[in-house]
Parts: sequence; C-alpha cells; structure tokens
Amino acid sequence: MTNIEILEIDEIVVETPTIKTFFFDWHFDIEPGQFVMIWVPGVDEMPMSLSYIYDKRGITVRNVGEGTKALHSMEPGDRIGIRGPYGNGYEIKGEKILAVVGGIGGASVLPAVEKASRENIEVDCALGAKTQKELLFLDRLYDLTNLKVATDDGSMGHPGFATDICEEMMKGVDMVITCGPEPMMKRIVQMAIHKGVPIQASLERYLKCGLGLCGSCVIDGERVCVEGPVFTGEELNNFEEFGKYDRDSSGRKKPLERPKQTY
Repeated sequence: MTNIEILEIDEIVVETPTIKTFFFDWHFDIEPGQFVMIWVPGVDEMPMSLSYIYDKRGITVRNVGEGTKALHSMEPGDRIGIRGPYGNGYEIKGEKILAVVGGIGGASVLPAVEKASRENIEVDCALGAKTQKELLFLDRLYDLTNLKVATDDGSMGHPGFATDICEEMMKGVDMVITCGPEPMMKRIVQMAIHKGVPIQASLERYLKCGLGLCGSCVIDGERVCVEGPVFTGEELNNFEEFGKYDRDSSGRKKPLERPKQTY
C-alpha cells in the first residue's frame, strides 16, 4: 500500500557545499535502502533514499538539477509531498561487513550501517569523494565504523579512489554493501565476486512512477523501482547494461555517462 502525505520541513542541515539534509515528521515503516518519491510543488517529483530512518527521518540531497535546486532553496516550514516507501533494501548478514561509499551514495548506505551497528555487527567503511569538503557523513561514519577515506585530490586520506583501498578491506568480511557512481560499483562488484564475498549494491536510475509501470528505470528487463534498487552481486554480474548503459526520460537506452573520477 502506498502512503501519500504532504509534510512540513522541520529542519535543514548543510552537509557539504553541494549537499543538504531535510528533516520531517514521517512515521511509516521503511527498510535501509528503500526509497520514497519526493514532490516539490510546482516543480518535480524525485526518488530519494531516506538517509535517516530511526530517531528522526530525513533525505539528503545533492543540488544537481531543477528539482533539487528548488528543494535546496526551501526553508523550514515549507511543504513537500512524499509517497512510498518503494523497492527492496539491503539485507545485512554476518558478523562483519564492508560499506563502500562514493559521493551522495551515503544517503542510501548510512541507514544500513546504522542498522548493523544496532545489531552489533562490525562495520568497516571505505568513503570516497572528490575532495575533503565533499565527504558526506564523515562524522557519522567515524562514530559507527572503522573508517578509511580516499579523496581524488588527496586533501584527506588516501590520494585516489575508494576502490583503491577497499580490496584489502574485503579480507575477513562476511558481505559488502555499496552505493555511489556506477563505474565505482561495477569495479567493487567485480572485486567481491572474484574474492567470493557476497555483495549488494544500490543502483540509481531515472525513476518516474516508482510503481514499475513506466519502464524508464529498466535494466536488462528488471525494474529498478520494484526489483531494486538494491541488487545482489550475482544479479548485477548478469546485467549486460550494468556500468555501460542508462536510460533517458523517454526510457530510451543511452551510454552511461562516465565521470572523470571513479572513486
């Protein structure tokens, strides 16, 4: 059953120069990795992972387009719409896991890390960003995990990508979870499969309806909004489009944009 509400924004926290977290009062059950559709009145509706799901509820948003720009211009007391939750989340298993996070991917991964911590599961984390100022949830991850950092420009931690440091970190873990730029996740999935470590990754696609009806988010016949957004390594390894193709607003397949950095 879909829950639909109009909510007031209670609090806004500036996380980085390009990212803000928006807190609101919303009480429906949601699992780490699931998503909701956020409606900015008069502008757009966008899929968002809840970055806070326990003591409070919130979404963490990078300013990258018309809808997110409008959201970033809002203030406490302004109203947004929310419907969901949708999709499948992470299934955390084992005594020790590795979280690999790039860019805004922390918005999806952090609730799973927090759930693992609450269940006394040890968490190692490889966190990557272009520069120190763009490292998302640095303090939160420092408190919850055994954290190692990588930045493209070398301003903090390893000078390079999160993928450079996570191969060694995979030793002795029971599973890997990851979210970030798709080229990064493609490499992480390949590493994990080669090492025989179970992995789950959250995919980002163009989501219009969230209900599996429009087909704009399909990858190799699977609907990211229904069968995903979290997939297993085995599933991803069988997707020919993973790491290669995306879809535009009409649902047409197009080559995946490859950023200069791969974290």
